[in-house]
Amino acid sequence: MVTRTSSILGPDGRPIVIQTLSEEVATPTVAGVRRTHEERVASGLTPERLGTILRDAAIGEARSYLTLAEEMEERYLHYASQLQTRRLAIEGIEVTVEAGKAKTNIVDAVTELVNDTEFGEALGNLTDGISKGYAAVEMMWEYERKTLRPVNYIARDPRFFQVDRLTLSEMRLAVDGSIEGVELPQAKFLRHMPRTKMGLPLRRGMARPAAWGYLIQQFTLQDWAAFSEVYGMPLRVGKYNAAASPADKRTLLKAVASIANDAAAIIPAGMDIEFHEVNGANGAAVFGGLLEYVDKQISKLVVGQTMTSDDGSSLGQAKIHNEVRLDILRADCKQLARTANRDLIQPFVDLNFGPQDHYPQVQLLVADPEDIDALTNAVARMVPFGLRVKQTEIREKIGLSDPGDDDELLMPTAAATAAPTPDQPPAKTPKPANDSKKPTEDVKAKVAALSAIVLDHRRACRCGACVSLLAAEAGEPDALDQVEALFAVALDDWEEMAKPIVQPIADIITSAASFEEALKLIETAGPDASKMAERLGRLTAIARGVGDIAD
Repeated sequence: MVTRTSSILGPDGRPIVIQTLSEEVATPTVAGVRRTHEERVASGLTPERLGTILRDAAIGEARSYLTLAEEMEERYLHYASQLQTRRLAIEGIEVTVEAGKAKTNIVDAVTELVNDTEFGEALGNLTDGISKGYAAVEMMWEYERKTLRPVNYIARDPRFFQVDRLTLSEMRLAVDGSIEGVELPQAKFLRHMPRTKMGLPLRRGMARPAAWGYLIQQFTLQDWAAFSEVYGMPLRVGKYNAAASPADKRTLLKAVASIANDAAAIIPAGMDIEFHEVNGANGAAVFGGLLEYVDKQISKLVVGQTMTSDDGSSLGQAKIHNEVRLDILRADCKQLARTANRDLIQPFVDLNFGPQDHYPQVQLLVADPEDIDALTNAVARMVPFGLRVKQTEIREKIGLSDPGDDDELLMPTAAATAAPTPDQPPAKTPKPANDSKKPTEDVKAKVAALSAIVLDHRRACRCGACVSLLAAEAGEPDALDQVEALFAVALDDWEEMAKPIVQPIADIITSAASFEEALKLIETAGPDASKMAERLGRLTAIARGVGDIAD
């Protein structure tokens, strides 16, 4: 039978065998090297046995090591919890496709491929390599939706694979009768070997250093259980007289021993049993302290810190240490994306569209956590000075959706009371206490004289204010239009008025080394709006007078 191969080369430079793409290769068996049943390794584990297992794994005989790694996740709860935290952090990152210079139709096809639920499950299964050193997922290809694509991803037991004997770095399929195994078919497996540390793949897994912590933890728990069983009850002392026979002594010993279980016993006359209280509280300090120490070392190993995994830390400390976890998460996501691009995206594109100069890239981008309080404070400070900010961008960072037309909106209470509604009359100015008193004749004369002087000034002066006031007094219909002209003329020197406001901000932005420094400088030596406030106040008073006279 002639094997049909493709002219397309896989990531390792070997031709892709089309026939094997739709056939299961790493099938499990009842017996042999890919057997599904395995003898327990963790039960009765000793330091000598663990040393042998790790030495064998270092030279490629990793079956017992991989079995131990699996059992540790079942028996060592803290280690399993930390591994789960690291894996779920990866699975929580959304997969995106970076188009780059790739063609649009190829980008659309790749995007549809990675949006399949099965692809996300496959990436989740590949995170098992963090603990064991490598992980593999077999892909079943079929023609579907007009493309040759994986329609099923099968997670395979790491014990079904081995590494080559020469370099100890190439994954190979374990087969009966071959010490080297066989090469994995191209474009058939997702092969993930995370680089959690430098060295060979089988020495990178978290399970290798964690195995010693697991061994200490198991011994400590056994000793603590024995300690609690003995010292959790009072010490029993049996006393016999000098004339007691060997049979009497055996009877007394049996009675003392049976009190622990039966809470009742009989002894010959002339003998007695005394109970001495024993304080076993020191066991928690000795055994519990050792277990806590080991757990903290496991937390540092797996997630890189202890503050967010153990009690006794403040929120501020946990936030600082969480940055270290972000570094680990970014590295895990980058390596996982590299595996997907090498073993799936490139073969998928080559088989359906031919070799390309540029390929779309799968990415798992980890965003920096947003400090919402600092962001909103910065925006609130800068918007009054002219900073333009998109509402949609701020809503995305805060996590709020865009309001609909029928949604009830939150409004600041100050805005509702600051300005009266159109149908609400302005508040009346309180009258002075002596308003009922009529002015004297002298006051009337002074007011009349002052009014005549002001009137003469208005008629002689041709400024916008005086012209507007005369027009309003004469009842001319265009008096309000002349007020608008007054404001237009007053804004001719707007640059001079705006300079004390804008120029300090420009100087601060130019000289400041950071955004935070710019905010501090603005608070201490900010803009001066006194000139503009004075001008606006004067113009507002003139406009109010013109309006009152016109009314």
